[in-house]
Amino acid sequence: MPARCRGGIIAAGDGTRLRAAGFSMPKPLVPVAGVALIEWVIENFRAAGITSLVIIVNEQARQCRDWVQARFPDLDAEVIVKTTRSSLESFLEVNRRLTGDRALVSTVDAWCRPRDFVRFVEAALRRPPDTSVLAVTPLVADDNPLWVEVDATSRVRALGGREGTHVTAGMYMLSERARAASPPPLGRLREFLAWLLEQGEPFYAETIETVVDVDQPSDVALAEALAGGQTRVDRRGDDR
Repeated sequence: MPARCRGGIIAAGDGTRLRAAGFSMPKPLVPVAGVALIEWVIENFRAAGITSLVIIVNEQARQCRDWVQARFPDLDAEVIVKTTRSSLESFLEVNRRLTGDRALVSTVDAWCRPRDFVRFVEAALRRPPDTSVLAVTPLVADDNPLWVEVDATSRVRALGGREGTHVTAGMYMLSERARAASPPPLGRLREFLAWLLEQGEPFYAETIETVVDVDQPSDVALAEALAGGQTRVDRRGDDR
């Protein structure tokens, strides 16, 4: 089994559309099949053998820090409470605290089945450590997808066009070089990824067939339909 890495979770978004639809809790605590989004992601990391995490939540979701610490008392987790201006600022804040050859960062609203997450991590870790890996999916369940062009060798050739072979899936394993890069002023995470590609960062894509970007009630319903009878992975890594 390849060596493991550290993980990060970006959970600092506002969840505006979910709140407008009547969800009163912070977005990381929105339930899918009875399990909070952030618990799904933490359990995915644990199932993949990644137990050292850096998590960022915004100041309005401060209660998530206490929730994580109470729900996962044995987890090696640093929870940052900071309201950021963009997903990119959150991403860079988390990456500054991650060390090692590579680190895997997931957004809290990128829902997928635990077994699919584990397969993605294992495939990504088989790539050379001086490359970066994007999770991509053919399932376009996102209002504003980031299209990716992938060639026959799974090398990413273009990011951000009007169409492509796949869309990004909210999970990013970046090399140490990519995490240490100093970009020009940029507004969004997708702009940073495109900038890295332009600078020559070697990106590969690993496919997860079904990933839902949970931003509104219909996304919750879709994720629950995909979850079916599987509600989560327990801390031994077995489906339950």
